[in-house]
Amino acid sequence: MIRFLLKGLIRDKSRSRLPIIVVALGVMLTVFLHAYITGFMGDTIEMNARFTNGHLRVMTRAYAENTSQIPNDLAILDAGALMDSLQEQFPDIEWAQRIHFGGLIDVPDENGETRSQGPAMGIGLDLLSPGTKEIERLSLAKSLVRGKLPEKQGEVLLSEEFSQKLKTGPGDTVTLIGSTMFGSMSIHNFVISGTVSFGNDILDRGAVITDIGGAQLALDMTDAAGEILGFQQEGFYENDEALKIAGQFNEKYAGDTDEYAPVMQTLGQQPSMSFYIQMSDYWAFYITLVFVLAMSLVLWNAGLIGGLRRYGEIGIRLAMGEEKRHVYSTMIVESVMIGIAGTVVGTLFGLFFAFLLQKYGIDISVMMQGASVMMPMVIRAHITPVDYYIGFLPGLLSTVLGTLLSGIGIFKRQTAKLFKELET
Repeated sequence: MIRFLLKGLIRDKSRSRLPIIVVALGVMLTVFLHAYITGFMGDTIEMNARFTNGHLRVMTRAYAENTSQIPNDLAILDAGALMDSLQEQFPDIEWAQRIHFGGLIDVPDENGETRSQGPAMGIGLDLLSPGTKEIERLSLAKSLVRGKLPEKQGEVLLSEEFSQKLKTGPGDTVTLIGSTMFGSMSIHNFVISGTVSFGNDILDRGAVITDIGGAQLALDMTDAAGEILGFQQEGFYENDEALKIAGQFNEKYAGDTDEYAPVMQTLGQQPSMSFYIQMSDYWAFYITLVFVLAMSLVLWNAGLIGGLRRYGEIGIRLAMGEEKRHVYSTMIVESVMIGIAGTVVGTLFGLFFAFLLQKYGIDISVMMQGASVMMPMVIRAHITPVDYYIGFLPGLLSTVLGTLLSGIGIFKRQTAKLFKELET
């Protein structure tokens, strides 16, 4: 019977072409939207992870309790040895040392007197080691406005807006006035190698980026780091995997009561990001759910209308003596075939367009100029395993449900009225 019905659908385009197109369009939009939402939410999380939190974050216990204050006096000692241990224990994770610091940038005039000053937010990271991924991770090369990236210790990048405010630029010498790891005053000269612009007020207002070696020298933090960040190689934060890694690491130091013992936190466990990650999960779920339900209603209605339009055909089949139950069952089987065909086609097209958006993205940097929150400059989709089957909910179930409801009228048909209906 299935083979017979399949031939009927192939030969009668009016019964299959339009329903399959409608189902395919609905499924395509569902798959594409889910991939888009997952990608956009994930990119926002990734941007914050790359600049600040990492997917995994190793600190001393005392530093973790006061992390909002950036207490470099509670930094990790023997950071190099800990880095080697982390790379050996978790080779699939990319580890990077970071030092966050604050201070005052002083720009001298030709006489060595202060010409301009401004508060700065500094980041020390690995810019000079061969094969370092920190430049790519923070998109420093793409963000460069003037000058060049640091090529030796003692060179810094200033945000373009901050540089214009201080009336300085590449080649000039500036002085960082801050405090060392041990609480004493630090006065250290740097040479500006270039300026960068991230299109974000948080970073552009007063960012200073230097190699971690220069930061360690200026802050008297020899072989020390405020934190060691870990980045998953998949490019997107996977909470379950991160929790597993953090659990293994923290178990190793569970019996150590020293406040300077290292502790690892996942991105979802950090106070500044935990709420956002939970909120993004809820947003992605509810937005996708609403769209799936909306498409389900559309496809349900399409199946309902398709069944109603075939009442003349149904009347002829009943008049010829075909049983009502058999007519009803064949309509359901046909709707399953149409639903499967439309879902497969729609899923393929949805994945195709999602792949294009994932690979090439949409540049919205012009729209994000002056933004006060860290948002991605390029919108990308992210294809996940869910996208391969989420289309079956609106594509198959809704189509079948519409046919089930429209087909109920078959059992209410009275054979005595069939010829009168057919005459009209």
